[in-house]
Amino acid sequence: MSQIKKVNHIAIVVENIENALEFWQGQLGLTLDHIEDVPSQASKVAFLPVGEGEVELVEPTDPESGLAKYLEKRGEGMHHLCFQVDDIEAMLDLLKEKDVRLINESPVDLPGRRMAFIHPKAANGVLIELYEIIE
Repeated sequence: MSQIKKVNHIAIVVENIENALEFWQGQLGLTLDHIEDVPSQASKVAFLPVGEGEVELVEPTDPESGLAKYLEKRGEGMHHLCFQVDDIEAMLDLLKEKDVRLINESPVDLPGRRMAFIHPKAANGVLIELYEIIE
């Protein structure tokens, strides 16, 4: 049975990463690890480690993407909470058995990780990402 291991990251949707970094880096003193383009998610992401997790600043790169529409409708702020799991396939199977509404029925493969989203209507309005690190 798959288990949640930890909070991997909290994602904050922003209009402009460089402007957002003025607060997160400049005012809070968080250290920027790197910025990465994620074409499969139509986004650019800044990774700011905090303890065992991260704050991720997420900027849409396509005005037609779901992320851009989310930003337009709701404005900047928390986008999703990400839990790291030890076996994403098993976790998705378990959630399907429990009739949990999913956005991704199967994991999406990205470099070094696999991810899937749980629909916010299943989680009290919170978009939840599941993450499995592949080594």
